Amino acid sequence: MKQDIIESGAIYHIFNQGNNKENIFIEEKNYYYFLYLIKKYLLPIADIYCYCLLKNHFHLLLKVKDLADLPEKFKTKPYLPFSNLFNAYAKSINKAYNRTGSLFKEHLQRNRVADEKYLIQLVAYIHLNPVKHQFTENYKNYPYSSYSAYFSQKETNINRNYILSLFENLENFEYWHDLKKIKYAGIIEDIESYDN
Repeated sequence: MKQDIIESGAIYHIFNQGNNKENIFIEEKNYYYFLYLIKKYLLPIADIYCYCLLKNHFHLLLKVKDLADLPEKFKTKPYLPFSNLFNAYAKSINKAYNRTGSLFKEHLQRNRVADEKYLIQLVAYIHLNPVKHQFTENYKNYPYSSYSAYFSQKETNINRNYILSLFENLENFEYWHDLKKIKYAGIIEDIESYDN
């Protein structure tokens, strides 16, 4: 399947997994370092809507900034910060754990999000991923997800306003996630039908 190019002004579901399905996060500090690298490399060029990091893969939902808002050096290469992030992370893991070779699968997976219905589905899908992979039954307290950032009064790097406007308020946001957890088989079908 041909990969969609990264373009300014577009929304993407970005995901990848460890090479041969191996773990890309070995211990707690790895998750936080990956989030630090997202802040360093992606925040200058994108609005992050949500994320979830699991032992052997990750999901990001983001919008690449409009061309006028991109730093000059990335206007013609908005994909470059993604490459920089994943190269920096892979090098750090290889050095820290005395490993060699590729950490991630060959190509960064990305799907352009063309409509709000799909976007709303993706927010719940990403936040419910720890349940899908049986890391926890309580996705609301999963520590490596953006879900709790939506309920916090603290400053966050998550751009909550646009997503909350789609749900209208926090109560609907929470209700939608709870409903999707109950109807979990349905959300998987919804997402898979978009990905094929």
